Amino acid sequence: MVNLIGTYECRVDAKGRVMFSSTFKRQLSSVLQEGFVIKRAVFQPCLELYPMQEWNLMMDKVNKLNRFKKKNNDFIRRFTAGVRMVELDATGRILIPKDLCDFAGIQKQIVMSSSINIIEIWDKDKYEKAIDDATLDFADLAEEVMGKTDEDELS
Repeated sequence: MVNLIGTYECRVDAKGRVMFSSTFKRQLSSVLQEGFVIKRAVFQPCLELYPMQEWNLMMDKVNKLNRFKKKNNDFIRRFTAGVRMVELDATGRILIPKDLCDFAGIQKQIVMSSSINIIEIWDKDKYEKAIDDATLDFADLAEEVMGKTDEDELS
């Protein structure tokens, strides 16, 4: 499993190409040749870039879903909508497909932000707004997600 660290601002050219951060390249050096999968995020107006080995782990989980249940099929269809394989080109850039740029509202400035084992790709203004909005209730969220109750500590 990859544990990525960092948040970087980058420029996207008119064709949707973006220079991959040298820090991310170093962190992913052992898996760069395998390529990546880029997809729409589930909860936010951003993109998710999965190293291929992380994507394969996710697909192992998804593949265990019973496809004879409509909600599972609906989830799989939505989760994989717009999924593309991407690779770094000879100059260290990735190409973000136009439909995915449109989904995320990507203009010229983006933020590539680590999210444990994947990289989120945001339009810079949308990223700043999402961070600002999350700041208001982050203490409550942190306590709910990461905090332990007294009962948890007794067991």
